[in-house]
Amino acid sequence: MAAKHVIFDFGQVLVRFIPAQLTAVYVADPADRAEVEQAVFAREYWDKLDAGAITDDEVKHLFCAQLPARLHAVACRVFDGWIENLPPIDGVVAQVKALKARGVRLYLLSNISCRFASEWPHIPTLKELFSLFDGLVFSGPLGLVKPHPPIFAHLLNTYGLAAADCVFVDDNPDNIAGARAVGIDGYLFDGDVDALAQKLSTVCGD
Repeated sequence: MAAKHVIFDFGQVLVRFIPAQLTAVYVADPADRAEVEQAVFAREYWDKLDAGAITDDEVKHLFCAQLPARLHAVACRVFDGWIENLPPIDGVVAQVKALKARGVRLYLLSNISCRFASEWPHIPTLKELFSLFDGLVFSGPLGLVKPHPPIFAHLLNTYGLAAADCVFVDDNPDNIAGARAVGIDGYLFDGDVDALAQKLSTVCGD
């Protein structure tokens, strides 16, 4: 049966989230850039941000404690500015627009911070992109994260969707497994835009 709804992940599916590039926007010196990147984008902080378990100010305090004082200000600029510096993956965004034009209902499900969830409406590029979607679910404000089934169930319940009518696109195999655990078909995106287009064409009944 053809899917009626497509659920997209955000980072590394719709946009590129590459810490080295996000850091380079603000830090020119290669050695400083590497040090700031390692501190600011430490996975332990970002997992907690995604779960809504730590505040931005707490994260800044923690990473500044690892850096020399001369890098504190620029490290905070990197952290505050990453939301505005996410380049779209053009081929995928084009597919989103094509699906929208065909009447396919579109949803976003992202592990991402509370600050992102509150600030994206003020960023023109993200406001334009998210206007294509019929529903948005961000992990931070919920305290629920992929790959655990409750966040998928929340999306289904919030928007009145049947799992069997959905396909989920994500770049993380654990998240695909989480979707399948609640009955949602999953597609693991590996950066091959043409293969994704073929999958969506097939499952959406093109």
